[in-house]
Amino acid sequence: MVNFNYMTPTRLIFGKDVVNKLTDVMKPLGRRVLLTYGGGSIKKIGLYQKVMELLKDFEVYELPGIEPNPKYSTSVLGGVKICKEKNIDVILSVGGGSVLDCTKAIAAGACYDGETWDLIIHKVPTKAALPIVDIMTLSATGSEYDAGGVISRTETNDKLAYMDPHLYPVVSFLDPTYTFSVNKKHTAAGTADAINHILEQYFCADHNTLADGFCEAGLRTLMQFCPIALREPENYEARAELMLACCYGCNGIYALGNSKGGWPMHSIEHALSAYYDITHGEGLAIITPRWMKYILSERTVERFVSLGTHLFGIDATLPAMEIAEKTIEKMYQFFESIGIPMHLREVGIDETRLAEMAHHISQEGLAGSHMYVPLSEEDILNILKASL
Repeated sequence: MVNFNYMTPTRLIFGKDVVNKLTDVMKPLGRRVLLTYGGGSIKKIGLYQKVMELLKDFEVYELPGIEPNPKYSTSVLGGVKICKEKNIDVILSVGGGSVLDCTKAIAAGACYDGETWDLIIHKVPTKAALPIVDIMTLSATGSEYDAGGVISRTETNDKLAYMDPHLYPVVSFLDPTYTFSVNKKHTAAGTADAINHILEQYFCADHNTLADGFCEAGLRTLMQFCPIALREPENYEARAELMLACCYGCNGIYALGNSKGGWPMHSIEHALSAYYDITHGEGLAIITPRWMKYILSERTVERFVSLGTHLFGIDATLPAMEIAEKTIEKMYQFFESIGIPMHLREVGIDETRLAEMAHHISQEGLAGSHMYVPLSEEDILNILKASL
């Protein structure tokens, strides 16, 4: 077990009608509020109206229209501008993980006099950020319980993870009923995203029994309750189980005591959604079984055996390589069963720019010792080709 230094300062308030506590949470943080949200679904479900009523004694400014892959030049810079001009005290993010990711970049940029992109690429350190409160309406990214987000800069085809301790939300409100209206496509994609978060942490060189068990329980939960939520979108227990399992995705709890895996599948998918603006979870589902198959070897087979026997109940007496192959097949079949397109061509990506993307991805340093399995530019291209 490797050493770790861990803290999660975010307060979670989970359950039905917990948003009624919003005013009490917001008052100590200030009265000038920037409300960030996406395409307007929060108005359709009545959440926008409820929030505005709860904040009737606050001075509220709005940044609507934040994109599913939040854009730097529009949403981030637009939010920073409002914060500086209106002297915002606190930002309230209402929506899914993309809204919150964007909000985190805004919160840091509002406290910095230079170019916000310099913070995102860690050219300069983040020294402060406005406090953030969020109300989640989608189970997926885990941004509500971590210190990072992903921002796209379309003019350079960059989609980068921005991580810093200043970006933890102060409070996250998690009411599963606000996910009842999430359609099948995004329920499935959100689950695929969360599954991949766990797999990125499960596939590592040094691991421990407790972390393995936590990861396997998280995967089992997601794979059990996603089909129920697809069939019965207002099944509270299913939505609650998904919301909690997704929440833990990226804050380190799933991997305490483990070594790092390098998150290669995310690095590959970020290029797909930066170049083609596809749904992140769908891209991950397409890449995951191809990456798994590509890195399978005598050195890595133990991880596949552990996953296959504990998660899928595959017969442990079978040859190790057979267990591994069955594990990859079952992962593919699960994604397919929840309606996710499993080939890049199905989401509008052909071979035209694969080499360009592989080169772009390789610049992130996937060949270093921090990787569970180092990947060269040629390796990345082969994975992309196998995903077509």
